[in-house]
This record gives sequence, C-alpha cells and structure tokens, in this order.
Amino acid sequence: MNRLERIRKISAIDVVGHRVVHGGPDCDCPEPVTAQLEARLRRLIPLAPLHLPANLDGIVAARLRLPDAHHVACFDTAFHQSAPLIARRTGLPRDVEQGEIRRYGYHGLSYEFIIEHIRQTEGGNALEARIIVAHLGAGASMAAILNGRSIDTTMGFSTAAGLPMATRSGDIDPGLLVYLLLEKGWSAGELQTLVYERSGLLGLSGQTGDMAVLTAPEADEDARHAVEYFCYQARKYIGALAAAMGGVDRIIFTGGIGEHSPEIRTRICTPLQAVFPMALDESRNAGNGPVISSDASAIRIDVLPTDEELMIARHTAALAVERRVSAGASS
Repeated sequence: MNRLERIRKISAIDVVGHRVVHGGPDCDCPEPVTAQLEARLRRLIPLAPLHLPANLDGIVAARLRLPDAHHVACFDTAFHQSAPLIARRTGLPRDVEQGEIRRYGYHGLSYEFIIEHIRQTEGGNALEARIIVAHLGAGASMAAILNGRSIDTTMGFSTAAGLPMATRSGDIDPGLLVYLLLEKGWSAGELQTLVYERSGLLGLSGQTGDMAVLTAPEADEDARHAVEYFCYQARKYIGALAAAMGGVDRIIFTGGIGEHSPEIRTRICTPLQAVFPMALDESRNAGNGPVISSDASAIRIDVLPTDEELMIARHTAALAVERRVSAGASS
C-alpha cells in the first residue's frame, strides 16, 4: 500500500482486484468482497494453507485503507469448474467426497489469460485445438483445455498435488503419509510442513527450490537429479492430459520456468518426440519463441508469457462496470 501511495494518490482508486487462490466448490466467477466472503475464505484455509492466509491479509489491509472502493476477488480455482465430473472425483467413497472434498485445480487466472490471448490474437477457431498449457514456476501445474474450457488439470484437492514444485511435493502415495503418521509418529502439522515446505526441488536437491540455481553449470549430482525428476514428471503429465483429450494439437509453456528456461523445455519435449508427432526447433527454443516447434512438427509448441495481474484487472473492471450498470438501472 505504501508503494501505491508513492505512485499516485491512493484516493483516486475506486476499484481493487484481489487474487484469491481458492473460492470453494461452487465458485465459478469473480465476486465482490464482502464480510460473508471473507468468512468463507477463512473456512477454506485448510485447503490452501500456503496461500489463503496471505490472500486474506491483503484483502483486509486493502479494505481498511480503501473502505469506499469496490473490492473484487478473482479465484484461481474458478476456471476449472468446467471440468467434467470424472475429472473432479477423488476416488474416495461418496459419503466422504462431499462438500468441499473434490479435485479443484489452480493457476486458473494464468490459464484464462493464455486462452484470452489466443482468442484475441488468433481468433476463436484456434481454441478448437486440443491444448495443453504448462504453467511452470515455483508453483507448477498443467491443464488440458478444449474449446477454451478446462478438461482436466494436474493439481487436485490441494495446491500440493500434481507436478513437483519449488518446495511442494507434487503427487505422493497417500499410503506413505499414513505410514509416517502411524508408524513413524509424525504429527499432522509435520506432514503438512513436509508436503508444502520441505519437498519438491528443495527436498530432492537438499539445496534450493530455485530452478535457475539447480540448472547452473556448477550444479552437483543432487541438483541434476532434482531437475530430471521435475522433467520426468512433466513428461508423464503431458502424456496423461493428452490421453484425457484423445490427443494433443498444441503445447504452451508459460510461468517463470516455462517462459525462461530453454533447457527445461528441451528436457521435457525431446523425449516426447518418440511418442508424439512433435519436433522442437533448437534455435527458436533458445530465443524463447513464441513458436518453438519446427515447421515440420504436427504439434505446435509455444512459449507465451502469462499475466495474471492483467487478468485480474480485466475481471475487476468488468464486474465494476456491471455493478454500475445495475445500480443505474435500479435508481
């Protein structure tokens, strides 16, 4: 907030957009921030313990400093509400899989931005392709997208599922956690810290979750192993998401790693060339795209920068206009 005041008069701000990682099982669009919404988000903290507390801190601080502004919450889970029921099930019994217990998916604002970018620059017909978007950063996930709608995604109930990340484990055998709990005496809190803060690239390397450090020329064997595990899992998930759509026509890399690491893209894509009709162009890949596949590749491979903040701004502006129109019509 202090930085904002240095840039411009804070009193000029009348609409504020907030990124919120989780909106709950029924949330499929941005919502005005209210006391009721804040209470709902607090109840959801166990579903996203790394993110929701900080999201709520930002909302509370902004509402205190800008009490007369319209505040809008934009949710990372909303984009994946279009996924079919089969992709939202967990495999647990129906009497357990109720209420908030289901697969969600995250990074929705990033996926929305990529889809809107394609729609605006290439036209709606481009979205008829079977697209896999790989959002690779400190948090990492992939989504299968058809006709601009999420079909499936690698993250599930929590933000720790799917791909290994900087400090998060990615998918892990649930029986292992039960074993640590019952046989090794781990507490629930210790397991949460293990899965969210001590695993992934950090845990595998024993050094850091920073991919740039792990791929440096001087990196040791543990670092190289962590990187290979990340790329191995990424290749597996591309195959799985392609199967969910009956094939793949386009693969898009985004996020900090996806946009800026030619090495990681090469290590993911090159082995897949034995499975899919795709070919990476080394020169284009080294230049970070936007198209990094060869002209002969049947599957198009892109690097597209994401802009979640701009997506939030668009949602927030649209909802603010809608509220003003509604207020004008009722006055």
